[in-house]
Amino acid sequence: MTLLANFVSFVLTEGGLLNWPRMRPRIAIPVPTSNKAEYNQRSLPPYLECIEAAGGEAVIIPAEATPTEVAKLVTSCQGVLLPGSPADVDPQKYGAERDPHTAPADPGRDNVDELLLQDAHNLHKPILGICYGLQSLNVWRTGTLVQHIANTGVDHGIGRKAEFAHGIQVEPGSKLAEILLPGAGGLDVPVNSSHHQAAERAGDGLRVVARSATDGVIEAIEGISPDHFVLAVQWHPERTYYLDEPSKAIFRAFVQAVKQWKPREVSESVG
Repeated sequence: MTLLANFVSFVLTEGGLLNWPRMRPRIAIPVPTSNKAEYNQRSLPPYLECIEAAGGEAVIIPAEATPTEVAKLVTSCQGVLLPGSPADVDPQKYGAERDPHTAPADPGRDNVDELLLQDAHNLHKPILGICYGLQSLNVWRTGTLVQHIANTGVDHGIGRKAEFAHGIQVEPGSKLAEILLPGAGGLDVPVNSSHHQAAERAGDGLRVVARSATDGVIEAIEGISPDHFVLAVQWHPERTYYLDEPSKAIFRAFVQAVKQWKPREVSESVG
């Protein structure tokens, strides 16, 4: 062998790259709200802990970050997680009049979400949306929302008063069913609930894959493209990560998809 060949062999095998510990995949996560520091301090750490426990590294995107700063941060990330928020998406974004029950919008959070979603869709980076994150994703993809869930027989806003609030029916053959079946033992899965809005019509490139078993409220959507991991759930798996296998399975599947992501040319992507 030449000196160069010996060096390459060493780098790739005995003493080099193949023996180095693989870096954790980096996942961009926006701060949940731009105007409620107490909410962020309470709600953000569980997301970070779950990402870490599943093998990823969280990269926090500040709500006050400029588009240039967001672009610089997300360039170093291979996936995007959109967390919950006390805000509601501005109904004007999906062509609806504001319901009296609709909470104020959070333009700072919305701006960051839109930049992260654009990057993730352009480059097919894996996306996981949770609660408000589902709603943000769905509206960005031209879907619509139910502005206030009422009189359905299920208290969807029960929050932390109940670890598991109701069951969901998962669509057979969906990516979500593939993720949950090993831990759930079936398609009827108990979940927590902390929301008063939900998806009404799935956006472009998305499909409904789970509904509340009692009242039919949409509980999960996912992307229809087989080569792009896009999943959003209306409940909070980060709150029950250490209580049930399905919650762990969602984060594991997401982080695994992020690990497997490879850069692609923007020209190859679907916006």
